[in-house]
Amino acid sequence: MKTYPQTITQKIIAKHCGKQYLDEGEFVLANVDLALSNDVTTPLAIKQFYKMFEDISEPKLFNKNKVVIVMDHFTPNKDIPAAEQNKFTTDFARKFKIKHFYSGGCAGIEHALLPEQGLVKPGDLVIGADSHTCTYGALGAFSTGVGSTDLAAVWALGKIWLKVPQTIKIVYYGKLNKNVFGKDLILATIAKIGVDGANYKTIELTGEVIKKLSIYSRFTMTNMAIECGAKNGIIEPDDVTLKYLKQVYGSQFTVPSWLKSDKDAKYEQVIEIDCSKIYPQVALPHLPSNSVNVKDLNKKIYIDQVVIGSCTNGWYEDLYLAAKVLKGKKVNPNVRCLIFPATPKIYMEAVKNGLVEIFLNAGCVVNPPTCGPCLGGHLGILAEGERAVATTNRNFIGRMGHTKSEVYLSNPVVAAYSAIRGYIAES
Repeated sequence: MKTYPQTITQKIIAKHCGKQYLDEGEFVLANVDLALSNDVTTPLAIKQFYKMFEDISEPKLFNKNKVVIVMDHFTPNKDIPAAEQNKFTTDFARKFKIKHFYSGGCAGIEHALLPEQGLVKPGDLVIGADSHTCTYGALGAFSTGVGSTDLAAVWALGKIWLKVPQTIKIVYYGKLNKNVFGKDLILATIAKIGVDGANYKTIELTGEVIKKLSIYSRFTMTNMAIECGAKNGIIEPDDVTLKYLKQVYGSQFTVPSWLKSDKDAKYEQVIEIDCSKIYPQVALPHLPSNSVNVKDLNKKIYIDQVVIGSCTNGWYEDLYLAAKVLKGKKVNPNVRCLIFPATPKIYMEAVKNGLVEIFLNAGCVVNPPTCGPCLGGHLGILAEGERAVATTNRNFIGRMGHTKSEVYLSNPVVAAYSAIRGYIAES
């Protein structure tokens, strides 16, 4: 029997549409393991869902236990419209007895909450009405963002149309420099290939450096796959992945042996990146691709705000790195430093281990788990002319508030040093 070499992404999609082999560019109808949405994208999906069933007396979800709704963007409710959206979504979740509905004290930033709650496994196919759904590729899942209308169709059918993407293989090699993490690697990658350099393609992250990264740095990298236009980002599961998953699912958890790219799999291109040339990064306004080494800035860029958190860098590891820098120091009096733990569990761990005390003693504001200022939502909006250093994933015009404000993206260590100095700094 003839065999066809496949990438890990091709294998996952093929498995979910009952095929042994898929061609790049092929259109398929794939079964969905998990359908995700949040307080911003769910209301429209609900309206579209009801439209699909307007001639049927009792609309039905394909599987109420495979639908996940997380109230994380404008929560705690920032205003009356947000409160109305919350209520509309809450009523829907209760009506359909959705098991995985996260609101109030159990809600966290969705892309950190789902792995933590054991809702995503290697080899899964996850669809989310949020562009950063690609985060779960760090666990070896195919996960991608769609619009609310597409999500409504998934709710009804449990399936989604996909075009099988081509894959760009990115090989990271060399020795990591001090205070360089997944955030710096992905920013440097986006700078190299551009914000549309991987349009509707998979970026498969490989190499000796990836194998040495923590699972949290990996989450950061796959989270930002969309920032270079990718359909999904993915990393083959290894011992680091398995160690994390055993903490979530138990010591008996195993990864399917087929879940890896074949040695002779076809790639659209292979890009090699020498990590020894990458230093702590900062992405200048107004694109993530405007990333440069902080040490190469030719002037001091003074700032008004620092945001440490988000689905990109709100993990405990990120808070720990920031706390190490801030311990015994004070935030510059001209700067507001806002901390956003990604989930209640991470928040609790930060309290238990003294990180929150460090932040408060330094003069930071510790906020509840929420997307908050990342999308210009609330709890940290910028005024005209203000500048912020953020560990978030986007720095588009007006992303965090006024269209004449500026956002600079960095890792948590750079963000913490910048909070102390009052200007962008790596030490």
